[in-house]
Amino acid sequence: MWQRSMCVGLLALALGYLCVLGPELPSAALRQLSASLLGTLRRARSLEARTVAAWQAAIVRPARGWARVAVGVNACVDVVLSGVKLLEALGLEPGDGKNHAVLSSRRDLGEAFTHFMQRGAAAERFFSDAAAFRDIARTASEHPEAQLYVGGNAALIGQKLATNPELKILLCGPVGPRLHELLDDNVVVPPESMQERDEFHLILEYQAGEEWGQVRAPSANRFIFSHDLSNGALNMLEVFVSSLDEFQPDLVVLSGLHMMEGQSKEARQRRLMEAVASISDIPTDIPIHLELASMTDQDFMSNIMHQQVFPLVNSIGLNEQELLFITQAASGPHASLGSWSGIPDVGVVSDILFWILKEHGKAAERASDLTRIHFHTLAYHILATVDGHWGNQAAAVAAGARAAGTQACATDTIDTSRVLLKAPREFLTSHTEAPTKISLNPDEPVVHWHREGISFHFTPVLVCKDPVRTVGLGDAISAEGLLYSEAYPQ
Repeated sequence: MWQRSMCVGLLALALGYLCVLGPELPSAALRQLSASLLGTLRRARSLEARTVAAWQAAIVRPARGWARVAVGVNACVDVVLSGVKLLEALGLEPGDGKNHAVLSSRRDLGEAFTHFMQRGAAAERFFSDAAAFRDIARTASEHPEAQLYVGGNAALIGQKLATNPELKILLCGPVGPRLHELLDDNVVVPPESMQERDEFHLILEYQAGEEWGQVRAPSANRFIFSHDLSNGALNMLEVFVSSLDEFQPDLVVLSGLHMMEGQSKEARQRRLMEAVASISDIPTDIPIHLELASMTDQDFMSNIMHQQVFPLVNSIGLNEQELLFITQAASGPHASLGSWSGIPDVGVVSDILFWILKEHGKAAERASDLTRIHFHTLAYHILATVDGHWGNQAAAVAAGARAAGTQACATDTIDTSRVLLKAPREFLTSHTEAPTKISLNPDEPVVHWHREGISFHFTPVLVCKDPVRTVGLGDAISAEGLLYSEAYPQ
């Protein structure tokens, strides 16, 4: 670090000397030497500092922004604490990891947490035993290191958007007294959305390098579980849709479908059909963004994707686990890939995003409104859009990445000493067609490419070295990306 500082200082002196000698040097030579020294000065800064500076220039507000945003329908209180410390408090011993689709005991919890911790992956699961969950929740909430926050994708997105005082936010979900107390004053909650008791979700965090028995986490992440019947049944969806007439939003943000996995297959399918009917009642001139979350039932995902929800929404937000699950559920490109190994390959991600929009997005021959996907993973983000429907996406993807760096480190602006650029410096844009090879330039960190009527905007993330809180990071990213996006009237 001190070598770089000395280099910058010497170059600054050299520039000053040039300015003094300027009158005695030919103007062309002066310009060339100055440009060369300025270029060297820029390169002497860290990759992270150069990326932040470039983002500052790229992140501009859209010509036509949102004024009123309605968000629903999952909301709860998050109890956040160290997963390892909770397992210890529950008297569990380290053991082997196992991926349970549904948790029914403390043992299931320990195995599932271990399974995802050793992969550094996020996951969300339903805990089927109400009494056992209440006991675990009591232990968690009474732990001296436990913290209580606004929770649920909808509430988190609403809370993030509400930090912009020019926006009016409607939040509809099962809002209990504690959650209502935690919400920003700028968030309006319909009286019909209030309930006597809060829904609690337990968020078990782990840090990069943290150990539990023989397991060592490769990266920081979190494991979420709950016994949440209100959100699981989407109880507030009809209230949400009916409240839109009075609120008159410019944008609707919908989340919580993943919570339905805790129901029986028959009940879930019936409720999904009712949900589709309600979503269909939202006026078609209001863009709808769907925020996805961790799911395990491929049939359910296939229903949502093919004929149920995807055709009704304009935009989707998801991470690497959800993207891979979609292509596995629908036999899309790279469906044979069992899991990601390290940072997801950009070309593979790009192929799957292209396939979703090409096969399930808006087209002349298809009744679908889907035109935008915001993909986020730890090291980079991609915004994929059907041409002619969205604007300002370079700013939107950069704003989302910036939000990841500030929220993870709990800072107002990015502290370049606390973050690392982990995105690949070179990558291919596809593995199913003739690809373009791209070299990442921190001075121009938003990269654009085009493929058959679909535009891709890529930017790296400056990853927090010691994250303060990972919960709600994806929701903050999607909220910020939406804030800077512009939907073109159709």
